[in-house]
Amino acid sequence: MANVQFNLLPDIKMTYVKAQRSKNLVVSVAFIVSAAAIALFVILFFSVNVVQKKQLSDADKDIARFTAELKAIPNVEEALTIQNQLTSLSTLHQSKHVASRIFTYLPQVTPANVTISSLTIDFSTGIINIEGTADSQVSVNTFIDTMKFTTYKLGETDSGKEAFPSVTESSFGINSGNVSYGLTVTYDTALFANDLLDADGKAQIPTLVVPKLTTTHSQDPANILFKEEEKKKEQQ
Repeated sequence: MANVQFNLLPDIKMTYVKAQRSKNLVVSVAFIVSAAAIALFVILFFSVNVVQKKQLSDADKDIARFTAELKAIPNVEEALTIQNQLTSLSTLHQSKHVASRIFTYLPQVTPANVTISSLTIDFSTGIINIEGTADSQVSVNTFIDTMKFTTYKLGETDSGKEAFPSVTESSFGINSGNVSYGLTVTYDTALFANDLLDADGKAQIPTLVVPKLTTTHSQDPANILFKEEEKKKEQQ
């Protein structure tokens, strides 16, 4: 014989039971979320007020310890000064003068019958002092005029500037078979600069534009420019 069940709870009771279950579920979820939030707050509070303070305190102690160890090293201040100087080497290299360019410039502007026995360059004042001999005063005058009208360029698009704005004959003498001279020359500092750039920002080396007043040593490499070199060859 089949079993027969009867639902004796009225509908209102069933609705109440379902609502109670939903309430209990919401309360449970809210409790869990609140507990998680409180736990997270406690962790963050502990991290900020305990862990981070401990780390900062340890870092301060390490800094003090390493500073004391560093100061205990003999001559550490001198070493640090040298290190700072090493970091400025690249800047110093860019600002130094390229004195070797004088051996490129002089053969281009010196007439064939003129030799140089003494040469000094003062980079602080921008003055070159030249002494030497020539076959005649005409050659010395040609030397002076050549330098006065010589210009230089930085790149192909440069219009050119005076290379030697002032050339003065500071001394002159007549010897047996030749004449001696002395010149005081002011030059454009760019001629020996190490950080020159053209209009496009590319590194450039000055190029002299020399007037064709006479045959120069650059056109006759066999002609000796420096008198001292001639003496050395004669001694050999």
